[in-house]
This record gives sequence, C-alpha cells and structure tokens, in this order.
Amino acid sequence: MGVLCVLFLVIFASFSTADRKPTIAEKLTEDADLSQFFALLERNMVANMSLQYRQMTLFAPTNQAFQRYNGEMDDSLVLFHISNLATTLSNLDYSISSELDGNPPLWITRRREAMHDDIYVNNAKVDISRSYQAINRKGKLQVLHVIDQVLQPLLPLGQSAVGSPVYNPNAYQFLEHSDVFNIEQHRLRSFRQKVNQLQKKEVFNADGRHTFFIPVDEGFKPTTRSDLIDAKVVDGHVIPHHVLFTQATPETEEFKSMAFSDNVKVIISFTTSANGKEEITHPSAYVKSNTVAGDAKHSRGVVLADIVRANIPVKNGVVHLIQRPLMVVDTTVVDFLKEKEDGPLCKFYEVIMDLGEHNQFLNELTLAKDITLFAPSNEAWNEISVQNIIRNHQKLKEILNLHLVRERLPLDAIIHNNMNQIYQAPTALPRKYLYFNVISHQNNLTLTVEGGGVNATVTQTNIAATNGFVHIIDRVLGVPYTTVFEKMKTDPMLNITYNLGKRQMFNHQLNDMEHRYTYFVPRDHAWLKFQLKHPSAYNALFKEDFGYYTKQILERHVIRTDRSYTVSDLKLLANETHPFVLPTSRDPLRLRVKESDKNYYVEWNGHWIHVFRPDVECTNGIIHVIDEPFVLESDIRATGGADKTRITYAFILLFISFFFARILEN
Repeated sequence: MGVLCVLFLVIFASFSTADRKPTIAEKLTEDADLSQFFALLERNMVANMSLQYRQMTLFAPTNQAFQRYNGEMDDSLVLFHISNLATTLSNLDYSISSELDGNPPLWITRRREAMHDDIYVNNAKVDISRSYQAINRKGKLQVLHVIDQVLQPLLPLGQSAVGSPVYNPNAYQFLEHSDVFNIEQHRLRSFRQKVNQLQKKEVFNADGRHTFFIPVDEGFKPTTRSDLIDAKVVDGHVIPHHVLFTQATPETEEFKSMAFSDNVKVIISFTTSANGKEEITHPSAYVKSNTVAGDAKHSRGVVLADIVRANIPVKNGVVHLIQRPLMVVDTTVVDFLKEKEDGPLCKFYEVIMDLGEHNQFLNELTLAKDITLFAPSNEAWNEISVQNIIRNHQKLKEILNLHLVRERLPLDAIIHNNMNQIYQAPTALPRKYLYFNVISHQNNLTLTVEGGGVNATVTQTNIAATNGFVHIIDRVLGVPYTTVFEKMKTDPMLNITYNLGKRQMFNHQLNDMEHRYTYFVPRDHAWLKFQLKHPSAYNALFKEDFGYYTKQILERHVIRTDRSYTVSDLKLLANETHPFVLPTSRDPLRLRVKESDKNYYVEWNGHWIHVFRPDVECTNGIIHVIDEPFVLESDIRATGGADKTRITYAFILLFISFFFARILEN
C-alpha cells in the first residue's frame, strides 16, 4: 500500500510539472536566443533577486542585438532593461520606469502600420509574437518582451565637477554636464553657451516628453555661424510633446518645432541616405529643418544635418547630437556638396572634381548667385550605365549641365508653375530643358523631373544655400536606362499614345534592341486637342473594331532603321526649304525642321508642329514629344466611314431579326 502511495505521488508530481506554465526564469534558461541577456542578468544581484521574489517586466535583447551593440557592458546594464511593474503590451503607457540608478524612464512608441501597431521601447522594436507572461514561484506576475536592440542608458563617466554623479538628467542637465557623460569625442560647449546667453534654459528644462537636437562644437565652423543663432533658432531645435527615436519614427513624417508661430514656421523630420563610404552598408540618419515661412533673419528652405549620436534618453525625452545647427543658411551650394566627406552627395562632388578643380561647371556653382541644382544621390551613381558613361569627360560635362538651372526654383515655385501646364525649365545645357510633374496622393506630394530621357524622383527638396537651392534626385539625368517601350509605359505625359499602341500589339516592337527607333509621340495634351476638333474620330480610335486604323496612324510616327535621329540631326537633313523623307512601315514621312525662339518645330503635311520635348533618349532610340498627331483627313474619314459601316451592319442585323420574328409569329 505504501509503495502504491509513493508511486501515485510521483505520477501526480510529474503530471503537475508537465501542466505548469514555465516561469520567466525557466523561459530565459530554455531560449538560446536570449542567452547573453540571461548571462548578464545572472551576474547582477538586484536583477536576480527581482526575478525570484518580485513582479517585474523584462525587455530582453536577442543575442544578435548584443553582437551589434558597441556601448559599455557591465552588470548594471541589465537594470535598464527591467521595470518593477509587470506590464503587458496592451498596458504599456508612453513611458515606464527602469530599475537603473535614478530610475530613468524607458520611452514607449506605438507606430501604426497597415493592419497592426508596432511597439518600440526607446529605439528597440518589440517582437510582439514573443511577448510572454507567467507567475513566478512566489506568486508574482512577470512579463517578458523580446527586443531587437540593446537599450543604452545615459551614464556618467564618474564623479562630476560638483562631486556627485549625475543620474537621470533632463535635457538641460545633460547639456550643462555633457562633459561627464560618455558621448565619445563630441563637445557641446558652443550650443550650451548660446542657450544660456539667450536665456533659453527653460526650453530644455521643461517637464514632459520632448525631442531635442543639439549641434556639436564641430558644427560651429566658421565661427561666424554662432552669430546667426538667435532665440528662434534655439526653439527650432526642439519638438514639443513627442519623444522621437530614429527607428521608431516614420521617415519624412513632419513635426512642428517650437519655432512655429505666425511669422516663422519650422517643421522637422527624419530622413536617411546611403553613406558615401562603400564599406558601410547601413544608411546614415539625418534630421532636416524646413523653414516653410521665414522672415528677414530666417531664410526659407531646408537645412540637412547628420545625426552624429542618436537616441540619447533623458528624463524629459530624447536627445540627438547633430553635426551642424538647424535653420542656419550660411553656406553655398558647393559648400553643402563638400561639407561632409561621406555625406549624401559626396559621390556627386567627386564626379564634379574628376573634371579638375577649375572646371567650368564647378566655377559656375561657386560664382553664380541664383541657381538650382538637381543633385543625384550617392546610390544613383552606382548604376552600371552611369559608371560607363562618366569616363567620357565631354559627355560628363553635358550631363552635369543638365542638372543645373540658372534660377532659384524652390518646390512651391515649381508647383505653382506646373498648375495649368507642364512646367519646363531651361538648363545650363543649351536647348535642353527639365520637365516637372507633381503627383498628389493622400495629401502627399511627389515631384518628378525629367531630363535627357530620364525620369527621376525628387527625394529631398529645398535644401537651402546662400546662392540657391539643392534638390536630391534618385537618378542621374541624361543617362538612359529604359527602352522606348518602357519609357512610353512609364511617362505620365504619354499615356494616350501608349494605350493606343496596345492595339494589335503595336508597342511590342519598341522593346527590340536590334533596331534604333525615332518615335514622334503626341503627348496627351495633343490628343485632347484632337478630341475637341474630331470627337467621333478620337472615340473611334479606341474601339476594338478599329485597331487596324489606329495601328496605321501610329506607324506613320515611327522610323525603325539602324540609327536614330536627334532633332539636330533632322535639322541638318531637313531644313525649312528642303524636306527630308524618312521611311516608316506606312507611307514615307516627309519632314522639314526649323528652330525658333529656342524651340524646335517640324513641318508635316503643311502644318508646323511644336516639338514639346525633343531628344528623349532611350536605350534603343529617341522619342520626340510633339504637340499634334500626324493624322490626315483621310484617316478621319476612314474611321468615320468604318463607324458608319458598323452602324449600317447593325441596322441590317436588326432588320433581319425583325423579319424572322414576323415569320415565326405568322
């Protein structure tokens, strides 16, 4: 009987152990991916005691997170990952106190994505699927959240000048005692001096939750820059009521700074850009101030600053150390290009300098008073087609000039000029223009610019300089990367001709790389004008039954030979008095070409037609965008006649149906 009792107790104990939910301590022991965090926890007496006896929340970085971490690693680090309250994901407020000396807060961000909320603690993302809660052996609730970064606290190096460590400082205390914290080589004395001189201490001392940007001393060169920092500029370095860590903040989302009033309005956002150093694959983080409304002392436009030390948690928010002051416009376009050796446009500057220190393009950038530069990003120069062509210095000079406009063109001016028509701006390359398109989607504006057949998106607008503006684009203009077919498919100005070309598979030939095409393409505006004059013919072109006529009309616009023709080529071959005959798969195309007021015109069938965009280069040919289609009256009669024929057949079928119906009735 005794043996049976013992056996029963053993079986009962084994079942109860199997059914019991593992504690947090057991979970950490079992999870190999959290072994480095658990080892750190085991070495800390306070953390160990809490794990055994108290309720708690643990934010546990993965082993991979520890491998990326390059900060100090001592036993106390684990206390910055622990709170003495058990808090589930749904109960996380905007902050939670840590167990580190001074109880500095951990800041919580909820970032709304498509179908769910992403949750961040400081700059670390929580793996929501791995969050876990359990009761420990003492009956206390404990919660585990797995995160993708090690949380880095702001710790004093040792004893401060006043004889006691500074724990859990707010932004001003951090600024005032920055020399006692481990912020590497960075010094903040210049900005601290301006804050005290302008009596703006309360801005950084304010309770609540805010984001602060503090420029390092290196950013106060030249020394005259300090004179441009006034109280409004200091306000422009603070975003009130938002604690914004870089990973937790959506890129380009805009926030009002404290310098947002009736007269001056400054908004701030984060952005990233590929680092100029090839061995560094991760992008650099930047902050940009955009002065959308300025005054005599504060210029409109964007100032871009590299974040040299991000995500420093403080009692009243987060601090980011930046490479230069925001809002201050005191550098030329060239100064901006060369300001940082691995900056967002360092490769563009290298390409310019490949032409020599005293090349004409560099001289113009340096000396001109009113310019706008559309500058390709570092990534844009990595394209193989671009790499091949920049070795040709003559071609490179033309390409560089295609990116330069000799006037100031901020974004709002481009939008205004583009309201009623496609805006075109002359470039420094003779007879070459940039064409702009503004796309609006869900209250967001996207600006695209085309030059030399290349359509680029403007990724960074309105970087202000003393002599103009810089817009960063994602492609190098003038170096084609699409076939005629791909260009037709993607160009927003050529939609109608592209859709007409879908009939009877006319467009497919335009992908052929064995021939060279010269395609006179009516832009959408040209077809809309044609529709007003000939509505029935225009409608007939899109009917399924009339694909044959559509194809015939388009064939008249395409020359397929062993070479393509620029407008300059055609002008040499076909001047105002002697037409030139070009072969098409329809009837020969007889053209004359003239130039007037820096614009080209082609004469066809007695009409002078404006070439709206000449020489749109593609990898297998050239497109000339024209303001009127090559359509004859006989084409219109053919489509109209076919329309009448179709109507006649319909009446005949109706009559036959009616006739047989009467017979069946009788």
